[in-house]
Amino acid sequence: MSQATGTINWVLRVEGLSIFSLALFLYHSLGYSWATFGIYFLVPDISLIGYLVNNKFGAIAYNCSHAIIGACLVLALSVSLGSELLQIVGLIWLAHIGFDRALGYGLKYSQGFGYTHLGTIGKAKNG
Repeated sequence: MSQATGTINWVLRVEGLSIFSLALFLYHSLGYSWATFGIYFLVPDISLIGYLVNNKFGAIAYNCSHAIIGACLVLALSVSLGSELLQIVGLIWLAHIGFDRALGYGLKYSQGFGYTHLGTIGKAKNG
């Protein structure tokens, strides 16, 4: 299992902060409701329920809801369909992903929640 370490890890975390900041900037610029943002910001974390099944299923569920490609596809659809709702969903989703990455919560390996592409976290790191 390969993990980002050292300077590369920090570059990836700053990249996550940049994604978070850009999504917030666009959300604000478009005048969308901050109450809506607050209500839906943690929705992608519902995927953590997958870990109740097992680590492999949990990692797949988490990665599906935390891969940047999903949010980008929703944003592309919002432009092509002219959908404000999809734009809101895509920006909140992208902000969530960027925020998680900035905190070091990367995409998961099937060994368990603490094993990410950004390095080990939580009990996996300390134990």
